[in-house]
Amino acid sequence: MEEHVEKSLKEWKTEICDLLNEIDREYEEMKRDLQVYSYKFSITKQVIQSTVNDEIIRNIRELYHTPFEKKFTQLKSDIKDLEEKKKVFQMFVDKIDKVKVKKEEDKPQLPMQ
Repeated sequence: MEEHVEKSLKEWKTEICDLLNEIDREYEEMKRDLQVYSYKFSITKQVIQSTVNDEIIRNIRELYHTPFEKKFTQLKSDIKDLEEKKKVFQMFVDKIDKVKVKKEEDKPQLPMQ
């Protein structure tokens, strides 16, 4: 492979790897948030199920349960989006590596003397 092509691919791979690292960081943050909201949502659900007073149930749903459920659902969706992004950008890295390896294999081998 020509040097300028190899250099450009290497720079591009570095750029994509930086994006992947950022996606990983964001994913881990969302994963932690999702865990928190999973607990909050579950706890409020259990409290509602154990409460008989309709007014208290309504207040709990308004103040906690519904907002936690919305946030939990949104985080699950966002995580799926990040997983897809990660998959796509990882394909770039894999393809760049594959091209570099293929080009190295195609180089004529000098006979050893």
